[in-house]
Amino acid sequence: MTNNIVIVSTPYLPGYKITRTIGFTWGLIVRSRGLGRNITAGLRSLAGGEIHEYTELLNQSREQVIERLKEHAKTLGANAVVSVTFDSSEIGGGMTEILAYGTAVIVEKDETPGSPVWLK
Repeated sequence: MTNNIVIVSTPYLPGYKITRTIGFTWGLIVRSRGLGRNITAGLRSLAGGEIHEYTELLNQSREQVIERLKEHAKTLGANAVVSVTFDSSEIGGGMTEILAYGTAVIVEKDETPGSPVWLK
């Protein structure tokens, strides 16, 4: 594997075996919506439909928390994070907390050939 941290939402990484579980890791961000975005979004909400300003803000925030998750996992000595999940909540009416968390692990390429499963 390279220096990149592999992130998956599954509890395993196909083609690799977990050789060590390090523990809990996370990335966190709290964002506020700016006045300009609130006004624009408020006007859009009158017409209904998707509010693109908020969608863009949340997508940017999720990308940032994934990068923070990777940074934290790397400081723990991991080369992968399994069982990654997102959570979010509102704080104080104008701020949103976004959290990504999972289990930091060390994985190695699994050279064991696959074997068929027989059901009887």
